[in-house]
Amino acid sequence: MPRSTTYSAARASLAEIWDRLEADRDLIVIERRGHEPMALLPAAEVESLIETAHLVRSPRNALRLLAAIHRALEGEGEIKPPAELKRELGLV
Repeated sequence: MPRSTTYSAARASLAEIWDRLEADRDLIVIERRGHEPMALLPAAEVESLIETAHLVRSPRNALRLLAAIHRALEGEGEIKPPAELKRELGLV
């Protein structure tokens, strides 16, 4: 369950909240009377969520990704660091 705080408390301790979110990679919900609650989280986490949503939008691709995760958890295949994979694919 995400942590939550009030708008006033968030304003008073924004730097502390920022540092905590940066360290924990978590999110915090800020509630303001008469307004919809908003979530504050690191931009990299938002980008990751958007990318994941894009990858699993296709049911076929989602099944492929789940199968790959299953194979990795079963110890099948070779696990390589992302930098090495980028070099192999010519992305660097």
